[in-house]
Amino acid sequence: MTTTEQFWSDAERHLVRYGGTFTPEIIERAAGSYVHTADGRRILDFTSGQMSAILGHCHPAIVATVQRQIAGLDHLFSGMLSRPVVDLARRLAGTLPAPLDKVLLLTTGAESNEAAIRMAKLVTGKHEIVAFARSWHGMTGAAAAATYSAGHQGYGPTAPGNFAIPTPNAYRPDFTTPDGGLDWRRQLDHGFAMVDAQSSGSLAACLVEPILSSGGVIEPPPGYLAALADKCRERGMLLIVDEAQTGLCRTGTWYAFERDGIVPDILTLSKTLGAGLPLAAVVTSAEIEQRAHERGYLFYTTHVSDPLVAAVGNTVLDVLQEEKLDLRARELGGFLRAGLLQIQQRHHVVGDVRGRGLMQGVELVVDRDTKQGSDVLGAQVTRRCLELGLHMNVVQLKGMGGTFRIAPPLTATQEELALGLEMLDQAIGEAAAG
Repeated sequence: MTTTEQFWSDAERHLVRYGGTFTPEIIERAAGSYVHTADGRRILDFTSGQMSAILGHCHPAIVATVQRQIAGLDHLFSGMLSRPVVDLARRLAGTLPAPLDKVLLLTTGAESNEAAIRMAKLVTGKHEIVAFARSWHGMTGAAAAATYSAGHQGYGPTAPGNFAIPTPNAYRPDFTTPDGGLDWRRQLDHGFAMVDAQSSGSLAACLVEPILSSGGVIEPPPGYLAALADKCRERGMLLIVDEAQTGLCRTGTWYAFERDGIVPDILTLSKTLGAGLPLAAVVTSAEIEQRAHERGYLFYTTHVSDPLVAAVGNTVLDVLQEEKLDLRARELGGFLRAGLLQIQQRHHVVGDVRGRGLMQGVELVVDRDTKQGSDVLGAQVTRRCLELGLHMNVVQLKGMGGTFRIAPPLTATQEELALGLEMLDQAIGEAAAG
């Protein structure tokens, strides 16, 4: 085994840096809501890994499924089918409203969004894609072209026909009502007026997250997504909803779009579906799938319909259903939010608390009146939390300071949430005082 010094020397010498800095801890193992370091520290994980491990780390049911499945059927030729794949497709459709019946199983969120965009372009015969100005849909081709919160500078031109509309951020409204609130209808009208002015008449789809996570845990107001769906229908566009982080009970319902009474034309799932393993899905209607098939839809990849991760997906559904984790996320989310609001009352640097269920955001500011943010403050709180034993993720938003994304496992206990709130409270208090 390498020494700690050798580990970090090897990391610096051999690893490509891919965004931000590495957490200064060597992680040896993980279990439940905690990760454990090489020097014996236990760190409470308030991000569920990369916002994915909704059942906590190394859940016994997931471990048993992986051990059993990999010993019998792991990977197949992409044109072959297995029972776990068909079972997961049927069961996923059973959790969704009609007409979302057809499922394509893939690996990552970026890949599922690539597949959805490709399908939308083929089915509509058009090529232009609309997304939020603070979106994050992945780091590959079309997904990256529809990602505006980061990653556009320095890589040359994206495919033509990608347009951004304003993000409906109630805390920082750009279009306001007489009382100073967000006038999201006027903002939405303006956004699509700009899209229409730039479009060549080839609008294929609008790709949105029901809660923008990397954009700062921004939740569109009630009614917004329904109005957005109307804008899409008026233009013959498909509505693609990306529930990589919000899907499968995290927000207190099985899918975040349910709150708004809409049904997307195409739904993409990833992160939470595999509970930390690489599993993603595209779900659409039989009508759209048929049209895509007739036009020769092609998304033939190495790990499409892999049985190993499909078996894991079935186990994830088992645990979610048996333990009623949608209700648990709603109840624990209420407890978490109440604690965050108390922290906001105690510390003037907490400008806003927002989110739903076990996906909450805390935006730090140096002045509540001007809402001036501070990257330095966000970094200080993040660092102090880690020292205290809490892993937090702060999203640095240009010109806005930082927002913590809080997404603990759905299996976390109330005591663990209370402990995390206590450490966050202490870290914010110390950073604000310093």
